[in-house]
Amino acid sequence: MLFRSTDLNNADGFEAVCEQAIALGFDGKSLVHPSQVEPCNRLFSPTAQVVAEARDMIAAWEAAQARGDGVVVVNGKMVEELHVEEARRTLETNRLITELST
Repeated sequence: MLFRSTDLNNADGFEAVCEQAIALGFDGKSLVHPSQVEPCNRLFSPTAQVVAEARDMIAAWEAAQARGDGVVVVNGKMVEELHVEEARRTLETNRLITELST
């Protein structure tokens, strides 16, 4: 069945569309009704593990920068500036969703 964003009685369909968007790499969704805010925020919010990894990555990067290094390895993964920018966006997304949800 095709989900339409105006179908406010199909919460499962809305969540499925959000999950599909996440799987495709999107970081948010356009909403047409206030009832869609909570599930959207819940589904698109970074997990606690992702937030912790972002913090670790930023801390390791900043320490490497202080040493004059341009690259650092965190948990076996090479981290460059573009990864740190993404980590900062993750933390900002988490902050905004948390702030707006309270």
